[in-house]
Amino acid sequence: MTERNHAVLKDGELQNGKIEETIERLSPAKKDEILADFEQFRSYLSKRVKMAEAIGLSEEQLAVAAQKVAQYLAEHEQPRNAEENLLQQLWKVGEEQERHALAHLLVKLAQNKQADTH
Repeated sequence: MTERNHAVLKDGELQNGKIEETIERLSPAKKDEILADFEQFRSYLSKRVKMAEAIGLSEEQLAVAAQKVAQYLAEHEQPRNAEENLLQQLWKVGEEQERHALAHLLVKLAQNKQADTH
């Protein structure tokens, strides 16, 4: 897959417009695998955050990407467990600034998962 197909370029530039496209390329089976269990979702998110950090994305860039992913999930996916349901409800009632703060917390949750596994 070429670099133009990714939401993040090798130089660390985040292409916000590509995030939804990247998510939509996941097969339904892969989405189900990731979203069926909250710990599976957290592990998947953790791996993606680790990769993004390795190419130099900042905390703010990670939060912007997390916000785009969360918006996509809120609009296109049904929660598959209680944790996802809570996140979706918080997302729906939150205003833009609150959603951005929640995105930062999701990044921290993923980073904490990395620390848990070391």
